[in-house]
Amino acid sequence: MSNAQSAALRLEGVSVDYQVKGRAQRVLQGIDFTIGRGESYGLVGESGCGKSTAAYAILRYLPRNGIMRDGQILIDGQNLYGLDSTGLRTLRRKSVAMVYQDPGRALNPSLRIGRQLQEVFELAGVARSEWPARVAAILEKVRISDPQRVMQRYPHQLSGGMQQRVAIAMALASDPALLILDEPTTGLDATVEADVLDLIVQLRKEFSTSILFISHNLAVIARMCDRVGVLYAGRLVEEGSTAAIFRTPRHPYTAGLLRCLPQRGRSKNVAPLATIPGFLPSPGEITTGCVFAPRCGLATDICRIEDPARETLPDRSIRCHHHDQTAHIANVDVPGIVLEQKAVAKAAVLQLEHVSKTFRQGSQAFKAVTDVSATLHAGETLGLVGESGSGKTTLARSVLGLLEPDAGSRILIDGTPAAPELKARPLDQVKALQIVFQNPDSALNRSHSVRRMIGRTISRLVGMSGRNRESRIRELTNQVRLAERYLAAKPRQLSGGLKQRVAIARAFSGDPRVVVCDEPTSALDVSVQAAILNLLAELQATQQVSYIFISHDLGVVRYISDRIAVLYLGQLMELGPAEAVFSGPHHPYTEALLSSVPSIDGRQSDRVKLEGEIPSAAQPPSGCVFQTRCPRKIGSICETEVPESRLIDQEHTVKCHLPLAQLPKAVS
Repeated sequence: MSNAQSAALRLEGVSVDYQVKGRAQRVLQGIDFTIGRGESYGLVGESGCGKSTAAYAILRYLPRNGIMRDGQILIDGQNLYGLDSTGLRTLRRKSVAMVYQDPGRALNPSLRIGRQLQEVFELAGVARSEWPARVAAILEKVRISDPQRVMQRYPHQLSGGMQQRVAIAMALASDPALLILDEPTTGLDATVEADVLDLIVQLRKEFSTSILFISHNLAVIARMCDRVGVLYAGRLVEEGSTAAIFRTPRHPYTAGLLRCLPQRGRSKNVAPLATIPGFLPSPGEITTGCVFAPRCGLATDICRIEDPARETLPDRSIRCHHHDQTAHIANVDVPGIVLEQKAVAKAAVLQLEHVSKTFRQGSQAFKAVTDVSATLHAGETLGLVGESGSGKTTLARSVLGLLEPDAGSRILIDGTPAAPELKARPLDQVKALQIVFQNPDSALNRSHSVRRMIGRTISRLVGMSGRNRESRIRELTNQVRLAERYLAAKPRQLSGGLKQRVAIARAFSGDPRVVVCDEPTSALDVSVQAAILNLLAELQATQQVSYIFISHDLGVVRYISDRIAVLYLGQLMELGPAEAVFSGPHHPYTEALLSSVPSIDGRQSDRVKLEGEIPSAAQPPSGCVFQTRCPRKIGSICETEVPESRLIDQEHTVKCHLPLAQLPKAVS
């Protein structure tokens, strides 16, 4: 454990309540942990466990109804809650900084980047004459190669990865003793995430900054953190070295989280993902015994009566009456329905023929999708992968008719050509293609109940009313494992996982042939993600619906997909069976994507780093569009000639000039 005297952060018995309707609800209970100087500490747990509340308590940014009831928090040796307003501002300015999940919201949209960074130095008392040089220097520190150009831009003119680098630069400008990172890579694609993580590792070494890293991505925590704390319902149930806890979890909750992750070599047709049964309790719901007992497979009478004390072991501390038995549950077979493997029907449900989409802004044309052809069969999942800006969502929206594709593009549904625009399509084609969005909050009407939202869709797509509609609503909610009591609830009363189940039920209300899943699990923690993936797989097996599955999480794509399409700058670089694409031989761009994915064991394979940003669609490179960033470029042919798609094996095609024998393969 870290030496408390040299600690950048120390929490001692911290308890936090929220006042709700005149009642105190306990959201953190007796939290103790220490982060040493230069140390990186991870905080993990399901949504609602108290991770962000802990971060806000450390910053003394709790909302008005939040009260720290017990304990103390020391930052750089100073008691945070013993400071007056002047001392608190000084500490925030000099000793602690935070990088939020969404940099677009953290940056002021009305100020240029240079001015926002200058404010940090202004508050630090740096002379005005030094501001431009200081701003340029800190931007260079976060690997922004042309700081003068970036300083003149507004946040909306930067990519997500660039915005996150600017946010990190602002946080580090004051040289803080403690840097809090709250989900800093959620929503970033694999290559940008890897760049940001590399940057954090480098800056941690250079500045000797201590880090509190909050994330639901356990593989990121495994790579980035020396030690980890596992939160459940406001209690720190297990804490210790990241390697020890992720290799041999001793608390049943930690073991459950790790078992929820898709494993290499396992797919939806082999076995369902493990899930943690039940739901997180509401604050204050459990007043006696272990907070995890209602969901724990090892729970006995003592667990329901007596709250386990914190026990210190050689490699960790833990709160569990039966931690010596947890190792046995790691090898228990995953309960659930093993999906029957069915032969893929030869008849195509969806055919894309030379689909392109061009956007125009004034006299400039942006080719977002170029000449994509693919076929989707009944009961099949096609995974779409690629960096942000590669054209995944544009292609999906063109298929749905939400965007009108270019002339010459053909989209066929069950062999019948579909009109380019949704409003011109007949009802049966509208029903055939549905979508589940990334963020159910923006897709669901906040003022409507679950029953009304699903019922309206049934009325519009199927024409049912009265008892028939009510029967169909109950059938759908039963299929997505949504309890009847939630039919009267509104979105704000539901968790993220329950809201996504409502969105899936609505998408299935018209018996669709194809459902587009656009990042449906990216904002969910691993236990809820596993439940949603199992649900999608089961619905597919029973109804033979097809999916177009878009995700930055390549482990999820590998688990759920039958075939993979790799897009880069709007072009289809590779298409083939999932295992063939992941194992190789594959396109150099696919190699770079796969090498960027962190591993839960903390080991990082030799990463194929892509230099620079994805080029502008307004001025794509000549020849192969990937040639300006390709680490395996073989010469002028890549710069002058567009490569043809070549067949590697069966239905596996790659668009590359490299000889087939020289195409890279995955390292096992």
